[in-house]
Order: sequence, then structure tokens, then C-alpha cells
Amino acid sequence: MDGVDAALLSTDGDGYIGMGGVTGRPYPQALRRTLLELAAADVDVAEVERELTDLQAQVVRDLCRAEGLTLAQIDLVGFHGQTIRHEPERRRSQQLGDGQRMADAIQVPVVTAFRQNDLDHGGQGAPLAPAYHRALVRSCALAEPIAVLNIGGVSNCTLIDRDQIHACDCGPGNALLDDWVRRHYGVNYDDGGRIAMAGRVDGEALAKLLEHPYFRRRGPKSLDRNAFSLAALAALSPEDGAATLSAFTAAAIALEARRLPVVPRNWIVVGGGRHNAHMLGELAGRLGVTVLTAEDFEWNGAAIEAQAFAYLAVRSVLGLPLSWPETTGVSVAVSGGTLWRPRQ
Repeated sequence: MDGVDAALLSTDGDGYIGMGGVTGRPYPQALRRTLLELAAADVDVAEVERELTDLQAQVVRDLCRAEGLTLAQIDLVGFHGQTIRHEPERRRSQQLGDGQRMADAIQVPVVTAFRQNDLDHGGQGAPLAPAYHRALVRSCALAEPIAVLNIGGVSNCTLIDRDQIHACDCGPGNALLDDWVRRHYGVNYDDGGRIAMAGRVDGEALAKLLEHPYFRRRGPKSLDRNAFSLAALAALSPEDGAATLSAFTAAAIALEARRLPVVPRNWIVVGGGRHNAHMLGELAGRLGVTVLTAEDFEWNGAAIEAQAFAYLAVRSVLGLPLSWPETTGVSVAVSGGTLWRPRQ
């Protein structure tokens, strides 16, 4: 819930990917606080959705302006929206974002609601980026098997191995650590892992965190960012808590790595977590391999998720699958998404 990224992509929704510019904008602090507190009964979700939609529409305009394009030159916008609740066991995943409002604002067709059809067919509704991860790996002709690991609010990995694709949410990503350092230091994230580096991992607290039943389940499986509690860290210093949460993210990924059907040649980290040197060190130690980042392959690691939903929007209008039984647990490969056309 840090902000919004937008990326320009030329694609056929299959093997062709032409990457364009990228831009982003952090959420205003008031909006960010509201999003984090949306469980409160007095929050006007409709008003928040309008504000969020208008902000994201403006980011689309900003990107076009920066790239020297008019909105009329854009064929389609993939608008994922802001997830505020993910409950696959109830066949529900709630994203704030008004597709019709954005389509009218920018006069460009918009695709939203990427997850619902997967949920309706017995899937977890997440992760959805694996389709793009595979296309990205194939476009670079990288040696397989290879794992793409996204460390965002939660962590999720995609294993690409010839005709096979395997994916699931591994566990926490940055969300718990962000919440911890915000509470104790008043900052939005642990920049470079410096706070965690000053602390020590509490083995007892880490073991308690890893007792969560999620880690006994086999994938495909998915998580809400609020699935885990910080209660096990109550007695820790702020630095030790940060160190333990960094270790928790790495340990959860390592647990899932043991369940992969083959051992990846490489792990490529994308998302905000790739900037956390301390977390990457923890991860490399627990995986026993060198961990690479998106930039090692000349990818823009900050843009992968935005690019993924541009790619998925094209697949949506072409009726191509967005998810498979091996990525979300859906009963059969399904497409998804809702197309909104501008009203004249």
C-alpha cells in the first residue's frame, strides 16, 4: 500500500514484449493511512475508491506525457486496483478501483477484476503475475528451470521449467516489516535493511511465527497481507524485531523452495524487497544459492507488477488464460477480467 506504479508495454499477450517507460507516485499519507485502516466501520469505501481511481488515472496521464504519447495512442489499460482484502476461502478478493470511472476519465478501455473468474472456478485468485514472469523469462531466453521471486507486501514465486509453470504465495514479504518499522521508527520501510542489520534474530519468536498453519499447506495457495500477527515479537527490541521479521520472510521462502518440483538454476528477485540487502543476504543463506535481482537481467524490478497487469489486460480481451491449476489451483486454465469502455 505504498503507492501506484504504471508501465507502458507493447505486447501481443503472448511471446512479444516491448517495454516502454515507467512512472510511479506514492499515495498521499492521508490516503495511505485510510487504506491501512479500512477495517474500521466509519470509513467511506466509495469515497476512497473514487480518490484512488482518480489518482491512478492521473498516473496514466503522467506516463503518457513523459513518453510523448497522447491517451488516444493507448489501446488498453490494465487497472488492478488496490487490494484491501483477500479471502480465497470465501471466494472473495476485494480491490478498490472503479473501472468505468477510469475509462471515462482517460477515454481509454480499461480492464479490471482480474481475480474473480479464477476464484469462481475454485482458484486462489493469486498469484496472477506468473503468466508474465514466464513470458519475460522466455523473451530473454534464460536457461530453465528458473524461479522469479516477487517480494512485495507478500512474497510469491514462479518456477518456469519448459512446459511447466508452478507458483504460489510463499509467505510474508515486506508488509510485516513495514508495519513494524512504521510503528517503532515512524518510517515507511527499512531502507536497505539497515534497521534489521542492527538487530539479532530471535530464534524463539521466529519459530513461533513459522508455526502458522499456512506453512503446512502445499500450494497453490495465497495470502492476505494481514494474515500474520506481530504478537510473537512483543518482547523484542525494535532492531531485533526487524531482524526477526526479515528472517521470517526469508525462512518462509526457503520452506516453499523445498517443495518445488525441481531446483531452479537461478532465483531472480523482483519487487521492493530486492532493495533490502539484509533480507537478500538472509535469503541467499537459507536457499544456499546466489540470489540475483531483476536488474542483473536488465529488467526494471520496480515495474514488473505494473507490466504484468498490462500484459494480462491484453490476454483478457483476447480470451487467453490468466491462470492455471498449477499457479492458483483453479480447476481449469481460465481467462478473466472485466472490460470497461468509455462512455461517450
